[in-house]
Amino acid sequence: MSRNWRIGATFAAVLTALGIGSAMLGRRSTVSAATTQAPRFEVDPMWPKPLPHHWIMGNVIGVSVDAQDHIWIIHRPATLEPMEVYADPNPPGAKRRGTRGKVEAECCVPAPPVLEFDEEGNLLRSWGGKDGQKMDGYDWPAENHGITVDYKGNVWIGGNGARLTPPADEMEAEGRGGGGGGFAGGGRGRGASGPPLYHDSYILKFTQDGKFLMQIGHEGASKGDTDTENVGRAAKILIDPKTNEVYVADGYGNHRVIVFDADTGKYKRHWGAYGHAPDDSRLGPYNPNDPPAQQFRNPVHCVALSNDSLLYVCDRPNDRIQIFKPDGTFVKEVFVAKNTLGDGSTWDIAFSKDPEQKYIYLADGANEKVYIIERATMKILTSFGDGGRQPGEFYAVHSIATDSKGDIFTTETYRGQRIQKFVYKGLAPVTKTDEGVVWPKTAKSPLPGS
Repeated sequence: MSRNWRIGATFAAVLTALGIGSAMLGRRSTVSAATTQAPRFEVDPMWPKPLPHHWIMGNVIGVSVDAQDHIWIIHRPATLEPMEVYADPNPPGAKRRGTRGKVEAECCVPAPPVLEFDEEGNLLRSWGGKDGQKMDGYDWPAENHGITVDYKGNVWIGGNGARLTPPADEMEAEGRGGGGGGFAGGGRGRGASGPPLYHDSYILKFTQDGKFLMQIGHEGASKGDTDTENVGRAAKILIDPKTNEVYVADGYGNHRVIVFDADTGKYKRHWGAYGHAPDDSRLGPYNPNDPPAQQFRNPVHCVALSNDSLLYVCDRPNDRIQIFKPDGTFVKEVFVAKNTLGDGSTWDIAFSKDPEQKYIYLADGANEKVYIIERATMKILTSFGDGGRQPGEFYAVHSIATDSKGDIFTTETYRGQRIQKFVYKGLAPVTKTDEGVVWPKTAKSPLPGS
């Protein structure tokens, strides 16, 4: 009897200890999860300030922040609808209303394509041409795409415009016209030998006042993925201050990254997915159940270079980020929202402003959110945003950039037609995989349930 009691008591003690240990482990796991931290943001619904002169913006297709924390955007005036530009007698690209040459109302007119704002949202400068316009020594892109202010203060612009209607499979692969509203004049044409011929086969370099400095490539001259003199509808540009090299996400026609010297425009190198030599073949629509594609699909939509010299490439329709060394050596790839079809999930990348660039901010214009990713592991920590037209919501969030304070700026293409500012509020424990609309906590009308 005594022996049985001792055995029972010992067994009960062991169970109690195991229970306490399990509870402690559970609490420790909960605490560990709760102490995973990520940057927190709130939308600034009052930024930027209203534009002058009844100006309005079309598809906002690029954003960059310069050394003075001035925010630069580029948009497409020709994407505005006829009833948005009644005050313009000859609106660029708008369908004719049978009243060409007449001012029909007080509002509105397209803003110039390049706009510079200060930190408070005041407009500082504006310039640029009309789609395909012959300028002094160069052509304005048929469809501008992307803007970058480099470490010297120069302004770089790409373009993804073309000429003729593209094949149906290319339209499908590019997601209903790609990053911003279709093909200028229609799409692309082919010579008898087959290589695509794109109007926007070049990138442009300007001063901050809009003075033309240099053109890399030539109008309508692209010979495809092996061409080392021209690009094929470039999506985004970056300049490496360590080497003074220009990296181009090339892009909507080609399937590669290409690198040039930033002063001379001299060709340096290029590569495709996994560091392979790219080719002009069309892969057809993306299928998430297929093995990973060995080539990029169109568009190759972004390039972003970290402080530790890793190059991140947005292979947008393939729902993935591929990471390379600057010489094109493949490092690894990460899929994001892999079942996303249509426009794809990986649109643009910006880094957090700590020296280690611990976090990546990834814009996803199909799922309408910005992911916050731990760069060391490429693990998604949380996200913010939702589809809609109100502050903090998105309609095709297209481009993303950060300033020195860690604030985020996003642009929206298609009918989004705006730029938004998200104010950095420091690090906070991750409690949700998706934060939704990050409305200001001090607002008088908080979101339901907040």
